[in-house]
Amino acid sequence: MTWTNLKKMALLAVAGVGIAGGALAQEPNDPFRGPALEALKDKWIAYLPISAGFDLAQAWGGVVKEESQRYGMKFTIQDPNWSTDAMAQGMTSLIAEHPDVIVTQNPDTQSLARLMMQANRLGITVIQMNMQGAVQTDAFVGPDYVAMGREIAEMAIKQCGEGTDTSHKISIVQGVLTGGVSYFQVQGIMEVLKGREDIQIVSSQAADWDASKARAITETVLQQHPDLCAILDMWDGQAIGTGAAVKQAGLADSVTVITSGGGAASTCDLIRDDTFDIVYNYDAPGMGRDAWTAIMIALQNGGGGKLKTQVFSPTYVMTKDNVDKASCWDSEIYASRLR
Repeated sequence: MTWTNLKKMALLAVAGVGIAGGALAQEPNDPFRGPALEALKDKWIAYLPISAGFDLAQAWGGVVKEESQRYGMKFTIQDPNWSTDAMAQGMTSLIAEHPDVIVTQNPDTQSLARLMMQANRLGITVIQMNMQGAVQTDAFVGPDYVAMGREIAEMAIKQCGEGTDTSHKISIVQGVLTGGVSYFQVQGIMEVLKGREDIQIVSSQAADWDASKARAITETVLQQHPDLCAILDMWDGQAIGTGAAVKQAGLADSVTVITSGGGAASTCDLIRDDTFDIVYNYDAPGMGRDAWTAIMIALQNGGGGKLKTQVFSPTYVMTKDNVDKASCWDSEIYASRLR
């Protein structure tokens, strides 16, 4: 083969690549994007939290609403304002109206179970946020509360167990006894603490997610046990009352308050002012993103309970040592997105 022929072949090869490359560059269609968008097109997402007036629900809903609007979907919200009866009525109404997706937060493990199953049978995608119900739907999005409970118990042992110069006494402030956040955390806690002789649980009572009840419970426990070592409260919104009681008693330096929550700026402030000592943060805006991801996966796979997924959101521990480096989000930003 002559040098001239080689040059001609090289030029043709380069031209071929250029033509092919140009064709690819001009090709507007991703073959996988189209079907994904078609699965989202004109769909209706109905949001039914326990209440629209608190930071967790605002973060989840704010993220899902913003993303759904980005893709031209309909987003609606109902606010039962902490009423289980209103939630059940709202779910019943939604099933009759047949949205494509219901994103809800169980008030307890049983109240919405039958209705969620009914919605799935009718082809409605159901995403459960934060509070696992007694049935499995398209997705549960929230922390692995059993694992979190185990970690909290290990932290209590570290603070108050064998080898520590303390009374070894702890108190547990539960939420709603059958509410998923409390129920599964306490399962994990008791799994670790059961049978331990170096930890004494002097109180385990339900405050029903009410900060004033948590405060009253804690005031009584501290009167009976002023040498208490630690309090494990199942939610930071409730633990505001718990921590306030500890500070009121002048025991903030000796009683460790351990709780969990979504990591809002208000919680970070409560760590800074010694109301809370240790907070397990499950990043509520991140959970909103997890919920949106679960919605996309469910809709692209037919929805209506065809796939059943547990989406365990990541958690991390916040203390005074690292709170200034944490992602402390402003709840008002997400509340404004829901308006």
